[in-house]
Amino acid sequence: MAALECIPIGVVRSPYRERGDAPRQGRLVDVVAEIHVLDAYVPGLEGVERSSHLIVLYWLDRAERGLLFAKPPGETRERGVFSTRSPARPNPIGLGIVDLVGREGNVLVVRGLDALDGTPVLDIKPYSPEIDCIPEATGGWHIKR
Repeated sequence: MAALECIPIGVVRSPYRERGDAPRQGRLVDVVAEIHVLDAYVPGLEGVERSSHLIVLYWLDRAERGLLFAKPPGETRERGVFSTRSPARPNPIGLGIVDLVGREGNVLVVRGLDALDGTPVLDIKPYSPEIDCIPEATGGWHIKR
C-alpha cells in the first residue's frame, strides 16, 4: 500500500499544554480556542462564517500510535481501539465538532475543541445537521452494548 501524506493547513492555539490538561471531550466544556490557518490556505476560509459549527480534523501528534486496545472512561475492561474514542490509535486523527465563535483574518475562534496547543490541523469542514446527524428511530443516538 502506498504511503499517505497529510499537510497541515493550520495549528491549534489552546490553553491545553499537556495531554492531561485536555478534557475527555471538548464539547463537554465551554473553553475557547483558536485555529490559526496558514497563509497559503486562508482563501479556503471564504464563506466559513456562514456555518455556526465546524468539523475540525487534526493530528494528535503527542498520542501513542502502537496501541490496539483502550479502556474507555467508566469501564473496567479494555476494548479494541476502533470501538473507542481514545486518542491512542494507529493513525491519531482527531475529529471535533466546534462552535464557530468568529473569524479574525486567518484565525478561527472556536468553542468545544479538545486539542492541545500546537496541534496540527488537517482539515476544516462545515457541520451540516441534515448530513452529519444520524438519529435513531427513537430520536436519539444509540450505542450497541
